[in-house]
Amino acid sequence: MTRAYEEIIEFIAAGTTPQSLINFQPSEVAKEQVADLIFREKTAALTAEEKAELDQYLMLEHLLRLAKARAYQYIAAS
Repeated sequence: MTRAYEEIIEFIAAGTTPQSLINFQPSEVAKEQVADLIFREKTAALTAEEKAELDQYLMLEHLLRLAKARAYQYIAAS
């Protein structure tokens, strides 16, 4: 399980609100890992394991964007 998954699991397990979801940011370590993988994907070939890790990060980012958009809707409806 990647660091990003661990961070999101901890965040959800601790309980969330629409505002805390909107405020959630991955750690600097996770951000740096993603930036490194993206850089290396553009400048050199990634291993199959690294490509799978990058794909997981991108899927998590997409999921969080969708959840944050929904959280904004909940706040606006309140």
